[in-house]
Amino acid sequence: MTIIIIALAFGYLLGSIPFGLIITRAAGLGDVRKIGSGNIGATNVLRTGNKGLAALTLVFDVLKGTIAVLVAANWGMEAAMAAGFGAFLGHLFPVWLGFMGGKGVATYLGVLVALAWKAALVFAITWLAVAFLSRYSSLAALVSAVASPAMLYLMDLPEQAAVVGVMSILVFMKHRANIARLAAGTESRIGAKG
Repeated sequence: MTIIIIALAFGYLLGSIPFGLIITRAAGLGDVRKIGSGNIGATNVLRTGNKGLAALTLVFDVLKGTIAVLVAANWGMEAAMAAGFGAFLGHLFPVWLGFMGGKGVATYLGVLVALAWKAALVFAITWLAVAFLSRYSSLAALVSAVASPAMLYLMDLPEQAAVVGVMSILVFMKHRANIARLAAGTESRIGAKG
């Protein structure tokens, strides 16, 4: 149990690093929370008009989840899952930003990469397909968050499916406003500037 708590805490601290905010400030673009959705993730960084910074944010947010899982995996799968879940929670609720973080999609993917790469591949393909067809990042994230735990269950990984399923519920909760805008037809499309 001690190892699980340490893994969860380690993952949380790693996940709580707000790379989107750090990267945009370092580039002289100010506080990314003051544009678009107010989010610290790659989609909102893209609204600055700088695709390179958005890509860099995406990579670092993915790596938070992947590194947390891989490091904790040295102490077993339960520790790995705890660290991955912690990294995801850290991105959503970072202590450094008053627990007001991102929506966790990139970190979710990073956790999947290390836990079960085939499920991560399903997530990525689903996200790309839905995003390409709809131009809605939020819709792509929501559909992918349904597909991922289902894929883990089909892979006969029930514990991982349960953890990722809880993460999916949190993704939906963090996307409540997006879901309302999707229903109203007012959601911003990928590439729209802040």
